[in-house]
Amino acid sequence: MEHLSRQRIADLYDGYIQRSYVRGKLASDPVYAATAEAINGSALPLLDIGCGIGLLGLYLHTQGALPQYLGLDHDERKIEAGMIAVRRAGLEQVMELRQADAEAMPPIQGHVALLDMLHYLSRDAQQSLLARSVQHLAPNGVLVIRSVLRDSSWRFHATRAEEVWLRLSRRIRGGAQHFPCAEELRKPLEAAGLTVTTAPLFGFTPFNSYLMVARWRS
Repeated sequence: MEHLSRQRIADLYDGYIQRSYVRGKLASDPVYAATAEAINGSALPLLDIGCGIGLLGLYLHTQGALPQYLGLDHDERKIEAGMIAVRRAGLEQVMELRQADAEAMPPIQGHVALLDMLHYLSRDAQQSLLARSVQHLAPNGVLVIRSVLRDSSWRFHATRAEEVWLRLSRRIRGGAQHFPCAEELRKPLEAAGLTVTTAPLFGFTPFNSYLMVARWRS
């Protein structure tokens, strides 16, 4: 993404700290470009579960790849910050953010994104959310997951330490509950009839993040 586009998105948000976060996130994290590539400009709606401040939707807009976008997050502060940015961008007709838990998924079918949020759920809740996410995939829909995966690498231990700090600083409500291994995510998706590809997506971070893209078998 060009520097000018990053700056335009950052300027939609309030406050120096939040704008700096947005600029840094867009400059260093490849998950937004990877999601845009995965959905490949499709006109299907995108359900973004754990959307935070709605950064994915605004990024897709700058790339000319914004489908109808609905973001859900349980943190009302993030939803409020995101909706301020959406209104400033004039995107209320194509972007909506709602304060809701993952269990309150609306009756929408299209693409589904689960970015950096599964480890904040218990193992059982993760499995339940995966099953419900599959139910919201359209025939040509794509499920895009970016998740920390549990393994023996130094990256995983660095990630776990960072999550402890986030919990203690109260920057993330509740904190991490369960770090899944790759098999825990892949097997139920394959059993549901999806083909799953998995690849590291660390970006310029020390964290053990992987991208999983699941599509219906042809």
